[in-house]
Amino acid sequence: MARRRRGRPVDGILVLDKPGGESSNRSLQQVKRLYFAAKAGHTGSLDPLATGVLPLCFGEATKFSQYLLDADKAYRSTFVLGVATATGDAEGEILSEADASAIDEARVRAALESFRGEIEQVPSMYSAIKQDGQPLYKLAREGREVERKARRVTVHSLELTAFRPGERAEVDIELACSKGTYVRSIAEDLGAALGCGAHVSALRRTKAGPFTLADSVSMETLESLKQNDQLAEMDRLLMPADIAVEGMPLVRLTESAGFYIRQGQPVLVPNAPCNGMVRVALESGEFLGVGEILDDGRVAPRRLIVSR
Repeated sequence: MARRRRGRPVDGILVLDKPGGESSNRSLQQVKRLYFAAKAGHTGSLDPLATGVLPLCFGEATKFSQYLLDADKAYRSTFVLGVATATGDAEGEILSEADASAIDEARVRAALESFRGEIEQVPSMYSAIKQDGQPLYKLAREGREVERKARRVTVHSLELTAFRPGERAEVDIELACSKGTYVRSIAEDLGAALGCGAHVSALRRTKAGPFTLADSVSMETLESLKQNDQLAEMDRLLMPADIAVEGMPLVRLTESAGFYIRQGQPVLVPNAPCNGMVRVALESGEFLGVGEILDDGRVAPRRLIVSR
C-alpha cells in the first residue's frame, strides 16, 4: 500500500531569493515546511555562497521543473584577484596567493574577451555533476580528484561593471549564460589568464529562465506571513505552472480534443507547429501541459497537469 503523502496539495511556482550560507535543498525544505506542502522540488542548485533567484516548484508544477533547469541564467559576481582556492570561491582552502596590484582594468577587460560566446569549461571538483553516480563535491570532500571532461557552454554576455585595484584587486561582473555554466570556473580561468589566481567572493543569480529578482520573495517575508497565519497571502505568491514553459509555442485545443489528450491520445490540431515541444491549453485558457508534435503532425501529450 502506497504511503500517503504528508502535507497540503499546493500547486505553483515560488521564486525564492535564496539566502546566503544555505544549500538550495535546505532552502527548499524550509519553504516546503512553511507552506506545509505535500510535494516540492527546486530547479537546479545554487552554491551555499550564492544568493538570488531560485524557482521552487510545488505539486503539479514539479512536472515542468526540468524546463527551468535547462533555461538560461544570469548572475552578478565579484572576483578577488591574487588568491586561488580549492573550491573556486571564498569558502575553500587557499591554494596560492600572489600580488595583483600590477593588474589594471584594461588587462582585465582584455582577458574577459576570451570568455564570451561558446567556451569550454572543465567542471570544478566541487560541482554537483555526478560521476559514476557520485556528486563530484562528495568525492572532493573525500580527498579524491577524478578526471573531468570539458563541457561546452555559452556565455551570451559578460560585462565588467567595476574594478578596484590593489594587492587583492576586485572585479565586479554581470553575465548571462546557458545552463551548466560555472561562474567560479570563469573566475579561476580569468585568474590563470592574468597569472595571479582568482576566486568568487560574492555571487547573486539575477535571472533563471523567465524569472528575475523582481519576481522573488525573501525567506524573511515567508516566515513573517507564516507567523501571522497569512496562508492565503502565501498562496497568492505562487505563480502558475505554465510560466515555466512560456517560451514554447502555444497550441489551443477544443474541449473534445482536450478530452482525448487527457486520455493520453495524440490529437490533430489545425495550424499547429510542424515539430518540437508545445504548450497545450484549452480554448478556454486552461493549461493542460506540454505536448510534442509527431511526424504525422498530431500533438502527443508528454507532461500533463492532473486537475484536482
